[in-house]
Amino acid sequence: MKSFQLFLKRIFDLGVSALLLLLLAPVLLGIALAIWLTDGKPILYEWKVVGHHGKPFTGYKFRTMVVNADQIKRDLMHLNEMNGGPVFKIKDDPRITPVGRWLRKYSLDELPQLWSVLCGEMSLVGPRPPLVSEYAHFEEWQKRKVSVKPGMTSLWQVSGKPTEWSDWLRLDFEYIDHWSLWLDLKILVLTAWVVITGKNH
Repeated sequence: MKSFQLFLKRIFDLGVSALLLLLLAPVLLGIALAIWLTDGKPILYEWKVVGHHGKPFTGYKFRTMVVNADQIKRDLMHLNEMNGGPVFKIKDDPRITPVGRWLRKYSLDELPQLWSVLCGEMSLVGPRPPLVSEYAHFEEWQKRKVSVKPGMTSLWQVSGKPTEWSDWLRLDFEYIDHWSLWLDLKILVLTAWVVITGKNH
């Protein structure tokens, strides 16, 4: 990636994340209240992930699952729909709360990640960051996934979210190899359409 284009990408990330955090403040507060009133605390889920160059950081999402979701996960591993690799995905995850299901449908649970974008740990667009527990099982060649900043949205997310781990990696590497500001804008527009139509899951 060219340094000047990366500079423009960072400026864009800064401006958009700051503007959205300001404009969406009432929405963020409303979501926080909805979670608190229906399922109590915590309101935010601490997201332990791996960022640029393999550096771990803590991101945040609105909590969409029951409080003990990580413990229950062990009993659900046999239902994993992601073929191959260390990633765990279930379409109809029984750990998701009623409010959480609605938040996920429109990707509203992801909004706190705008703070990570503002702080420079993430970008608006880039490969989705792997969990620390997932990254520990990456093969060496798969670590190229973290050779760029992770993003709130990605090529994988606007490509139907294929359930093959190899397809996910292929799309991430395709993004890394062919990155441009135009590609970022295209992915953002497609993401907006997916979110508005509720076809995220």
